[in-house]
Amino acid sequence: MELEISRTNDFEVTGTGSSLSWNSVEWQPLVRVGTGKSEYATRSKVLYSHLGIYFLMNCNDKRITCTRTKDFENIYKEDVVEIFLWPDENHPLYFEYEISPLGLELPIVVPNRNGNFFGWRPWHYEGERLIRRATSVRGGEKLPLAQIEEWTAEFFIPFALLTAVIPDIPGPGTRWRANMYRIDYDDGQPSQWAWCPDVNVTFHDYRHFGTFVFGK
Repeated sequence: MELEISRTNDFEVTGTGSSLSWNSVEWQPLVRVGTGKSEYATRSKVLYSHLGIYFLMNCNDKRITCTRTKDFENIYKEDVVEIFLWPDENHPLYFEYEISPLGLELPIVVPNRNGNFFGWRPWHYEGERLIRRATSVRGGEKLPLAQIEEWTAEFFIPFALLTAVIPDIPGPGTRWRANMYRIDYDDGQPSQWAWCPDVNVTFHDYRHFGTFVFGK
């Protein structure tokens, strides 16, 4: 599975996808994987600039199943969307980013050798290396366990943060292996979605990621 990513000028991240830059980009549906029961529609958009890569994730929902209040916690044990970027297939090393409806984040670099993996947190996570992120909800309040109709996450991952995993700054024709995911816990057990549904037991099945192709 491939997705060509259009190039854009940099813009403000609001959590609502309000930038006009998003208007020319088609939504990419995420497909439910695993054994979860929730049927919520989930979709995404992707853009890139000379400084980094933008994501917009939209999730139908009924409840913000989140209670954690700090960044860098195990937020994947509650509602999140996740991005995996594997730019250099010569090395089993990729970047993972998670964000919850409440705007909590977990950015990590993951070495994965034959399924033996554990994430490393970024160092000097500030300035040009800092991810810009925001979330919004519709049909309720952005509070733990609130009843809602949908939530949206918008974030910008700077290339400056990815220097450990990218060979070069991507340009037209560059290809990165990647995947986009969602986990929801409204039914008590995780329901999961993936842009490229070829992954098997774990989201860390990086050899079955799809491919981002950077466009003009």
